[in-house]
This record gives sequence, structure tokens and C-alpha cells, in this order.
Amino acid sequence: MKKIMLLSILFIFIEKIFAQIETFDLATFTPPKGWVKQQGKDALQLSKQDTKTGNYCLITLYKSLPGKADAKENFSMAWSSLVKEMVAVSVDPEMLPSATENGWETQSGYAPFESDGNKGIAMLVTATAAEKMVNMIILTNTEMYEKEMSAFIESVSLKKTAVNKVKPIAKNVSIPPTPPLPAKKDGFVFTTSSFDDGWTSTMQEDWVEVTKGNIKVLLHYPKEGTIFPADPEPLTKAAWNILVAPRYKNLKDFKTTTITNYERPYLGFGYATEIASGNEMYIVLFRQGQTGWLEVMTTDKNSFIQQYKFDPETIRWDSETDLLNPLLAMSNYNKFAVAASDFKGRWTNDFTGIQQLYQVYTGQYAGMNMSQSNEEYDFKAGNNYNWKLLAVNGMVGTMKYNQVKSSGNFTIPNNWQVKFSMIENRARTYHAFWSCIKGTRILNLLDADYPGSGIYTRYGKAK
Repeated sequence: MKKIMLLSILFIFIEKIFAQIETFDLATFTPPKGWVKQQGKDALQLSKQDTKTGNYCLITLYKSLPGKADAKENFSMAWSSLVKEMVAVSVDPEMLPSATENGWETQSGYAPFESDGNKGIAMLVTATAAEKMVNMIILTNTEMYEKEMSAFIESVSLKKTAVNKVKPIAKNVSIPPTPPLPAKKDGFVFTTSSFDDGWTSTMQEDWVEVTKGNIKVLLHYPKEGTIFPADPEPLTKAAWNILVAPRYKNLKDFKTTTITNYERPYLGFGYATEIASGNEMYIVLFRQGQTGWLEVMTTDKNSFIQQYKFDPETIRWDSETDLLNPLLAMSNYNKFAVAASDFKGRWTNDFTGIQQLYQVYTGQYAGMNMSQSNEEYDFKAGNNYNWKLLAVNGMVGTMKYNQVKSSGNFTIPNNWQVKFSMIENRARTYHAFWSCIKGTRILNLLDADYPGSGIYTRYGKAK
């Protein structure tokens, strides 16, 4: 990427008059023609892509946030909390000369990134005035959109903000956590889910982010060092240090607790200052049974209690486990709709069950009974598929196996179902959704005609 191109877009907040001027938060701008625009509550995205070459440019303009008076400090916070969470950058940004326009001081920097094998340039522009900051991130892997990108950036103008007009924020005013990042793109059609109860999920690099109002929940993907045999306190502290601590400072009143039962729910909670926004947040880290760690961020403990109907401070070893059900239910928001183009390659489910048998009266070993199964969907071009199920069971040494196969085509009746023309001896419709883990997805299927317990069968992508 030519450095001259990056320098040419440095002076980004210059007032100019253009046709078709639009407004987002404190910014006015002229969108480039032919680009896709997506506007949410907290961010505006403009993107253009050449599907033949894979070249693209993505510009994200964020809503203004409370910041520090120091523009360099705001840039550093935004680089850590926004850029590093969006793409993998391995070096510090190369800084460009600062600029001041209309009362806003601009700090800009860029660095190469690599994401899922794709390489490009990530650039952050942070404008600071009156303890507010406005951030813009540019991700691109080509110079072919340089002219359009530069024209857009030069069209951006921020409202003049006088320092003497900025009032201090009262302590009782609720300030939300940092805005949700744009969903990470992974080749699947749906990366955002909006649920009827007001929660919204977006897929991110290291977690699924679930938000409603001023509450943000991170459903963390499994990570090394966060799950191991241990008492509640050392395990919760280890998970906190790996998953939570890097994004906060000034931790205080931190405590851990648990309820003594076979599922071993773990809780860690306390107050800390979010580095990205500078706001003090109440944070609860939770895990129970086979669920992953989830992290809840609210502006104060009262907001947490209103949403989840319990006070973490009151949880004891003998508390009722049902108290945690509203918190446990958050794991269900790792759920994304399906599209026909998502179904590619082989997806498998494997099961093994073993019974060691002993004589009731003598206690002598009586052998081992084993049940194994492997189910596979192999999705082909043109919405075609091959399906097979192999089952092996019986006493070791005399086990029998059975195999059934089907082929056909599939359709998507709606965003949450898939219909197969033939599975065994008939057409079948399944409730379906994707869930996310680091670097891949899980396919979840449940027979719509025979839902049984409502537990979905999960399929992983075969290599």
C-alpha cells in the first residue's frame, strides 16, 4: 500500500460542500456512489467489493464517545479496543502527522493485518475535542478504491464542539459500555441475529457479543488456560485474567463465589474501568456445566440485578441453582440463521457410549457393551447432498453394525429450517441454526416432526 495514499487522506475533517450530504451523529459526509451503506445505532459502515478479484474496502464511522482530553491517549485506547478486536495486527501502528480542524485534533495511524489468511491495511483515525472522540476505521486490501475512499474521507466534517460548552457528566447518569463492533465476516450469510425479546447478537473474533440497552454480554469462545480441574476461586481468577483483565484497569471489590452442586457454577464479579471508554463498569464472569464463560457488563450492580433478578453478593454455597437460570439462558443467544449458500463440505456428528458389566452376585467382570455412531452430511454444489449414518453396538467381540445412506437436494423454507428431500425413507424438515466458536461454526439440527426433548444434534466441519 502506497504511503502517499495514506498521507493523502490525513486531513479528513475539512468542511466542504457536496451534493447529497448526509448526517450521522456529529459527522456530515457524502457517501460514495455504488457503495453499500449499513447504518446502526452506534456505527455506520460503507463497503465496496469486487467479487471476482476479492478486492474490498470497508469504512466504519463510529458514533462519538466520551474520551480523554489527550488525543494520543484516545487513539491508543481506540487502537486496542477497536482495531485489535476487529483484525489481527502484529505491529504497532505507524503514525501520521496530527492535524487540527474545526476544533478537532486528529491522530491517524496504520498497520498491516492478517485475518483468516487475508492480508490488508488497517487504518484508524481518531478525532478529539472537548473530551469527546470520534473514530473511523478503514480496512482494505487494494488501492483500486483509493479515489472514492479519499473523496469520502475528505467530505467528512465534524460539528464544532467548544470546550467551554461541555458539561461534566453527572455520576448518576448511566453510560453504556463501548458500542458493539461490526460483526466479523466469515463467509456465512448471517453474522447478526435480532431476537424478539430485544437482544441482538453479533459474531466477533473471540466471542459472540449480545447487547440490549446498556447491557453487553460476551459469550467467550473456549480459550486455553480458562478451563481446568480446580477449586472455584483459582479457576475463576485464571479465566478473569485471560478473558476480562486485558480490557480493563483499576479493578476493585473483586470477589468469587460458587454453589455446591454437580454442575459447579462459577461466578467472579467486581468494578473496573473499561479502557476503551474510560467508564467504570460492573462486570460479572460466569460459567456453569458445559457452557463457556460469559461476561456481563453493566453500568452498575443495580442494572445487573434488575435484568438477572439476583445479587451476586448474596450467592452462597447452598443457594438455589435456579437463581442463575436467567444468566445461564444467555448462552442461547449464540444462534445465527441459515442460508443455502452456507451449506458446503462435510459436517459430522460422532457418538461413543461404553458400559462396563459385572455379575451382581459375584462381582466378576462380565464384559463391555459399546455403542458408536457416525452421522455425516456432505453438501455438494447445486443444493445437492449425500447423507449416511453408521451405527455399531453390542458386546465387544460380537458387535454388529448397520449403515444407511440417502442422497437428494435440500431447500431452505425459512431462515431457521432446512428441508431434505430424502433421509432414510422420507423427506425431513429440521429446525436449524449456526453457533460460533473460534475460527469456525457448528451446525445445529432438530427434527421438526419429532422434536423430543428439544435438544439439537450438533455437527462440526470435517477437515
